Amino acid sequence: MFEKELKRIEKLQLDRHIISRSSSPGPVITVKGRKYINFSSNDYLGLAGHPKVIKSAIEAVGKYALGSGASRLLAGGTVLHERLEARVSEFKRTDAALVFNSGYAANTGVIPALARDGAVIFSDELNHASLIDGCRLSRARTVIYRHGDTIQLEKLIKEEGKGEKVIVTDSVFSMDGDIAPLGDLYEICKKYKAVLYIDDAHGTGVLGNGRGALEHFNIRPEPWIIQMGTFSKAIGSFGAFIAGSEDVIRWVLNTARSFVFSTALPPGVIAASITALKLVRTDRVLIKRLWANRERLIAGIRNAGFDTGGSDTPIIPIKTGTISGALGISGFLYGKGIYAPAVRPPAVREPRVRITVSAAHNDSHIDAFLYALKGLD
Repeated sequence: MFEKELKRIEKLQLDRHIISRSSSPGPVITVKGRKYINFSSNDYLGLAGHPKVIKSAIEAVGKYALGSGASRLLAGGTVLHERLEARVSEFKRTDAALVFNSGYAANTGVIPALARDGAVIFSDELNHASLIDGCRLSRARTVIYRHGDTIQLEKLIKEEGKGEKVIVTDSVFSMDGDIAPLGDLYEICKKYKAVLYIDDAHGTGVLGNGRGALEHFNIRPEPWIIQMGTFSKAIGSFGAFIAGSEDVIRWVLNTARSFVFSTALPPGVIAASITALKLVRTDRVLIKRLWANRERLIAGIRNAGFDTGGSDTPIIPIKTGTISGALGISGFLYGKGIYAPAVRPPAVREPRVRITVSAAHNDSHIDAFLYALKGLD
């Protein structure tokens, strides 16, 4: 049925394959019986395998059962769901929060709920696919602005004149590792009375001592700012959340289709998120180690002469310019016992090897990567 198209993407070196681990997603993974140092995981703080996180999940399954049985509006939620939302709103310094099943579900549900008929969405050109799809699903018109270009953004906003405006952006861009200019976006929103929707998936647990991008920029979470974050990356669990004002959360609860019509996340997952979030707040060594590892790794990659673009975070791209170049580097590293995946169109316009470093990596892991990289010369 799709034979012709499959052959086409194979010829273009764009076909994809799934690699199945027989281990945890930690700094060392096992694939087909062989161990690889793993530089692909978004588990930035190494919490996915933390004993306290696992213990919380097991205890919750024993008390509340494995599945949740229904959507939360049909009594599928537990007191744990409510407790997690209270912890998130306190963590993000907002009035309220609401748990979603994934970042994708949050973005594709909340953006259409916020951007109603007649609104205009202004979206960064490098936003994550889930943000793009959320914009497409809304009844609002979407205007794309150049990546991080707040001068062009303000010009586009002026051209639109009056009417409801929503600016949508990642805080940390997942393929480039750079940080959005949230200080400038904040001022633009204040000036033009626009809503600011931030996807803080890769900022939560990483930036601002773990609290995320707003804390990083010392920005107060105003009522017109909505934050989305995930539990599936630095928090080491699964799911997502929206944090904002009380009326925004109530509106989303009533109108976001991906929330209303989804079975609630399992209690074990929720309990794990509660414990992991507490660890982010209390164990400052984790975040310090993450950033120390990031500085060690990126300095070595740059010293080896590779282009890491504008990375400011533990996401470090090695830009290659060609698909064959990205596949070549990734394959070479794989042969040396290092897993670092190639990322190709349509996920990105410019092919690259995407590196992510975590607090769970040690100096020997990083040194092994850098030593292998020198073999490419």
